[in-house]
Amino acid sequence: MKVNMEKSFTLPGPAINAWTFLQQIEKVAACMPGAEITEAIDERNYKGKVKAKIGPATMAFNGDIVVEDIDPEAMSLRLIGKGQDSKGTSSAAMDLTARVIAVDESSCELQGNAEMTVTGKAASLGGRMLTQVADQILNQFGKNFENNVAAMGPDEAAAQQAKEELAQQPKELNGLALAWSVITGWFAGLFGGKKA
Repeated sequence: MKVNMEKSFTLPGPAINAWTFLQQIEKVAACMPGAEITEAIDERNYKGKVKAKIGPATMAFNGDIVVEDIDPEAMSLRLIGKGQDSKGTSSAAMDLTARVIAVDESSCELQGNAEMTVTGKAASLGGRMLTQVADQILNQFGKNFENNVAAMGPDEAAAQQAKEELAQQPKELNGLALAWSVITGWFAGLFGGKKA
């Protein structure tokens, strides 16, 4: 099953700050709740794991991340990730392109396009559910990424607040927020999709 996602986040500070941070793969991975780089093989190849607890169920994937392309002029990079869950019942792959776009001297935008392919037990969630799960994960990722970029800025008060928020970021995917997102998305689909 394939799911395509496009997302953008407005970030504080000049584009060069966000671009500098985006190239630090291990720190960027840490923005994703439940994700971590477990081994840096070289500057383009990494091993990592992702763990998410959703209600009573826990999904854990181990896999590889390859930095496929880095374009400093366009401030963009492409990552390929592949993994399998620890029980061997599901696999997932992601092809992600992320770019930083300057808005003005004091703000920029992080834009991402991702194609995720899921097989096995995880695919039984269905496309709509997977889209909502991915959307929730990306929202938490975007907030953590924003705080990291803000912490690099010259405004000491804003940088300190961002560092405090980073210290409180969840270490796992917020299952309660995810469940609420899925429920509200399901109701919106039921009642908001048809108009007389």
